[in-house]
Amino acid sequence: MIGGQVVDLEAEHTKPDLATLEYIHRSKTAALITASVVSGGIYAGATASDIAHLRTYGQSIGLAFQIVDDVLDLTQTSEQLERRRQRCRCGEDNLSGVVGIEESLRKADALVDQACAQLDPFGESATTLKELARFLAKRKS
Repeated sequence: MIGGQVVDLEAEHTKPDLATLEYIHRSKTAALITASVVSGGIYAGATASDIAHLRTYGQSIGLAFQIVDDVLDLTQTSEQLERRRQRCRCGEDNLSGVVGIEESLRKADALVDQACAQLDPFGESATTLKELARFLAKRKS
């Protein structure tokens, strides 16, 4: 996470490319979400295989969350978001500014699908986690 923050700070004065943006998002937001999901699995006594599925789920929804957050920063007012906007230089420092809003939303949807597929081995017990992933991708604030 520290490495992601360092790269994020370094990128503030440049126009980061797609690989750099994904590294930042995977190293910060996705890493925090993944740590929470994996920790829960470990605490519950999950197997190594289960943890691998949970790790991919966390990484996928973490990146999807950040992509949607960037889209919202570009498309919503601070009042609509019910929070102060993140630093935003008209999209040049986020994924939506690099690949466009529609492509960003398609990528977020694909990541949610990937995340939910990782939970299939858990059956009905993973329903809430699947709903969480879908909610994060469709939120408006």
